[in-house]
Amino acid sequence: MFRKVLIANRGEIACRVIRTCKLLGISTVAIYSEADAEAPHVKMADEAFLVGAPPVAQSYLNVDRILEICQETGVEAIHPGYGLLSENTGFALRAQSAGITFIGPSVEAIAAMGSKIESRKAMITAEVPVVPGIARPLADEEEGVSVANEIGYPVMLKASGGGGGIGMQVVHTDEELRKAYAGNQNRAKQFFGDDAMYIEKYIEEPRHVEVQILADQQGNTVYLWERECSIQRRHQKVVEEAPSPFLDAQLRQQMGEAAVRAAKSIGYSNAGTIEFLVDKHRNFYFLEMNTRLQVEHPVTEAITGLDLVAEQLRIAAGEALGYSQAEIKMDGHAIEVRIYAEDPKTFFPSPGQIIAFEAPQFDFVRNELAVGPNSKVTPFYDPMIAKLIVKGKDRTEAISRMQQALDHYRVEGIKTNIPMLREVMAHAAFHAGDTTTDFVAKHIQKK
Repeated sequence: MFRKVLIANRGEIACRVIRTCKLLGISTVAIYSEADAEAPHVKMADEAFLVGAPPVAQSYLNVDRILEICQETGVEAIHPGYGLLSENTGFALRAQSAGITFIGPSVEAIAAMGSKIESRKAMITAEVPVVPGIARPLADEEEGVSVANEIGYPVMLKASGGGGGIGMQVVHTDEELRKAYAGNQNRAKQFFGDDAMYIEKYIEEPRHVEVQILADQQGNTVYLWERECSIQRRHQKVVEEAPSPFLDAQLRQQMGEAAVRAAKSIGYSNAGTIEFLVDKHRNFYFLEMNTRLQVEHPVTEAITGLDLVAEQLRIAAGEALGYSQAEIKMDGHAIEVRIYAEDPKTFFPSPGQIIAFEAPQFDFVRNELAVGPNSKVTPFYDPMIAKLIVKGKDRTEAISRMQQALDHYRVEGIKTNIPMLREVMAHAAFHAGDTTTDFVAKHIQKK
């Protein structure tokens, strides 16, 4: 096992990784920007180093400075968390060249799944169901119109290198597609350095269901059940739960086995997530693979009893999985909500000074925090300030416990999405498990 690890991230995920490292007796090195000098992850780590000015390009994406710190401190491995450099092949290669273990999959696996077009081709080969569409970049908008008419509207125009809803748009007509094409292409170029666009059939009223996998370097791969992440705004998740209220045992097994095939097809090692869309007829289709830890991993930990960060560390250190698929049990039901510093009606970010902060402390609650009393939420980073996770013996109890926890959550000085989350938890459609990806638009925004 590693003696010292650098966490190339910030916020609640940095705190979460540091916590597991401490349990395993691993020393930790944190990095921080000028805006994060007093952040919780800086105080938790054994050592902490400034990497630059507040903008991420000058700090958390400053690869040269991060690798300098690795050399100065003698770390053996880097945990990238999620976002930022977690799926950056250039960073992983440079760490590898410096003799530092990148805690994640191989560079080849990251590259294979980093392009939605290439990953789609790989899934077709692995006999994993994919959404009808094309597996190559479009030449221009007119070819897009031709493809859309062939597979039938509505379609999803997507950026090959995209994520987080950027460069993605549902279109219903030739005219809409032509209008959307250039704008989405420009955004893709700006955010991802790749303006390749492709088209998939838009699955109406789908559910977003993802399967967590773990794979060691010895070729053993298992799935850790599924998470449903359908409650979203702007194509970004805000509520996640495990297991899905929609899947039955047969579909759960089929999706899990498909996820394992997907991982094995690219020689995957470490933790990863295969994301699927599931239609109302229970057909499922590959969406993408995230070659890293997910924001919503705590709900999987809650129902399996596994520490996914500890598993990542062990796998990266060359240890084999210590269990088989048959030994992975599912216990209870867990729900996670993301606490954002944003207006609960418009979903626009709401940076500012937190005057008072109090997270619920019930024994059924897990808090993942990026802030505390007197923290300042800056406009430089993602507005997620915390995650709240609860577990119950079943879904009904989990919902009740989440409502209780949200009622005891206190944040003053900035706006948060807590009122919106309370609305979701109280809604009859959510209680009924009617959690399709249009839930917020259909039930919350139209109120």
